[in-house]
Amino acid sequence: MNKIILDIGGMSCSACSSGLEKYLNKQKGIKEANVNLVLAQAMIEYDDTLDLQDLNNFIKDAGFESLGVHDEHKNRKNTNNKWELIIFSTLAVIILYISMAHMIKLPTIYFLDMSKYPVNYSLTLLVLTFIFLIYGKDIFKSGYKNLMHKTPNMDTLVSIGVLASFIYSLFGTVMILIGKTNYVEMLYFESAALVIYFIKLGRFIDSRNKEKTKEAIKDLVQITPTKALLKEKDGEIEISLDEVKKGDILICKPGMKVAVDGVIKKGNAHLDEAFITGEAMPVKKGINDKVVAGSINHDGYFEYEALKIGKDSTISEIVRLVVEATNTKAPISKVADKVSGIFVPSIILIAILTFIVYLIIGSGINIALTHFVTVLVVACPCALGLATPLAIVVSEGICAKKGILVKTSEVLENAHKVDTIVFDKTGTLTYGNLKVSKVYNYSKYNEKELIKLVATLESKSNHPIGNAFIDYANDKNIKLENLDNFVSFPGMGIKGNIDKKEIYVGNNKILNKLNIKNDYIDDETNLSNLGNSIVYVVENKKIIALIGVKDIIRDTSIKTIKGLKNLNKEIIMLTGDNGITANIIAESLNIDKVVANVMPKDKVKVIKDLIKENKKVMMVGDGINDAPSLATASIGVSISGGTDIANNSSDVILMNDNLINIFNLIMISEKTIRNIKQNLFWAFFYNICMIPIAVGLLSGLNINMNPMFAGFAMTLSSLTVMFNALRLKKVLNKI
Repeated sequence: MNKIILDIGGMSCSACSSGLEKYLNKQKGIKEANVNLVLAQAMIEYDDTLDLQDLNNFIKDAGFESLGVHDEHKNRKNTNNKWELIIFSTLAVIILYISMAHMIKLPTIYFLDMSKYPVNYSLTLLVLTFIFLIYGKDIFKSGYKNLMHKTPNMDTLVSIGVLASFIYSLFGTVMILIGKTNYVEMLYFESAALVIYFIKLGRFIDSRNKEKTKEAIKDLVQITPTKALLKEKDGEIEISLDEVKKGDILICKPGMKVAVDGVIKKGNAHLDEAFITGEAMPVKKGINDKVVAGSINHDGYFEYEALKIGKDSTISEIVRLVVEATNTKAPISKVADKVSGIFVPSIILIAILTFIVYLIIGSGINIALTHFVTVLVVACPCALGLATPLAIVVSEGICAKKGILVKTSEVLENAHKVDTIVFDKTGTLTYGNLKVSKVYNYSKYNEKELIKLVATLESKSNHPIGNAFIDYANDKNIKLENLDNFVSFPGMGIKGNIDKKEIYVGNNKILNKLNIKNDYIDDETNLSNLGNSIVYVVENKKIIALIGVKDIIRDTSIKTIKGLKNLNKEIIMLTGDNGITANIIAESLNIDKVVANVMPKDKVKVIKDLIKENKKVMMVGDGINDAPSLATASIGVSISGGTDIANNSSDVILMNDNLINIFNLIMISEKTIRNIKQNLFWAFFYNICMIPIAVGLLSGLNINMNPMFAGFAMTLSSLTVMFNALRLKKVLNKI
């Protein structure tokens, strides 16, 4: 199955995006299509029977334009012409003055006076309005295509209303030309022209405000520099980023940005990685340490090998994940989609019925037409379509800036609903930087030789405990042995052959597996009481050592747990470590519930049991041993370690290992959904209020509306939703 994101042209409202989405999802070969109105994109999953040209044709057939595959590094030219808008704003004022100056006692233009020169008056308005029709040709084109595809949208409503006004006014002009000057009072040219103007003005403002909602994503794209310093035999040379090849040795001097993801081969420096981790303090990097494109070199000189370039870089991957997330549908957005699907046809029907009723009761075609056009224009569902995606784009961008990568909009919607948060211990609540604290040696080996055996085995393991022995060996300058027949037993330990000796290293479960009697329970208890994780060393089915390894609690763990408890979340610590050690850590963190001595498969069972109790469970782990439980939880959150963002088992990735972002994610989720509900309220409230006025139900209270005001009111409704979404940005930045 293939996945692609295409930029789309020609969408103006939620009826457009939902119509295109429905059309694409009906096509054979497309598994799923999600269309984003704010980003003007379609994310499509399709099988091998289709290619890019097929997808482009589908989009064209639906009445829209495919602008090609989305490239986050390519800025598409803004199609909104500011000078064009200024010119038509001037023309709009002229039309208003010509048609309405006499109503507000302003001096009229003598040769355009409607009572003295009705022909001049009507022909001038006809020409000016025709210019506006040309200005709005994209509206008519979209409206016609969508009507033909049985997916009428906002442009369809506007097109019908404007053309009805224009055609009737054109008929009036013809009658004036043949001498029936009383028709000068029945012209609606200004309504047709100004409705188009307000639609265009609204779209121009919409576009500017939508760009503001995407600023966080654009900032990520612009993090990486455009140039790199390539090391050559004779010195160095500056090259463009496109010229960098994998394996090139690049140079980074103080004040420069790292050009591509790589690994340091020479030198050291303190790097500012705040853009990806959210951490303000520079991080010291030396030989064999990885560096990320966009990091700022504070104080050192180093040379690094290019490993990931272009779209493979960490930043590109982050941007891809953020863009994909904004293109997924939050469940709450389906409310707007369902409404939009039936809204436009319903409005057309209401407008037609209104027109017919006014004719039946004898109000005349002028009044009937005015209400007909007003209903069509005022009910355009722009605000409804913007309510959800605007807030989602803002929130996803803020999350990315804080180092929180949320893979789908659904996760962002549901995060605040979580009532139970389960934390892995090692590497999550603790740093995972374990240290060897005490060794009980029951063998013929001295301590250095014993650690050599354990470190040799652990060098092939990816468990955090293994690092304690590797670090110990490095500190003591211990050279590791050759290892054969390495085997891992998840949740228990590892084994291998060293000099024809079979060595096992693991927790007490490894003893059960080997059917070995444990004569060292007292020593294990002593180590556990001191907060140690326990490591048994077995040679040829005999325990030769018992080693205590201590972990360090993360600086942010206590603050995070306290904050989550204040939100009334149930906190559970889940660990494969022994109960005594686990309880010592839990007590330090004020965690009341601990599940210890569990293997990876048992962790999954714990999560499933909680879900069976109808709990919304968030699992937080390191993404390696915890992958199954992360995938099982309602929401899985993985600690990435800065550059490892390709974790398929989790829904959320914390780029900076800062657990306080769990609290931040929940608060962002809560405030985002509140903002979306506010947007939907104002969108629905606007239509509930305006449609009855447009129909004329409140005319008895002297509350009326004409097409011009309808166009202006529709623009204001969209702006209300947009400004509320932009307000969300300020709110979230304070978290």
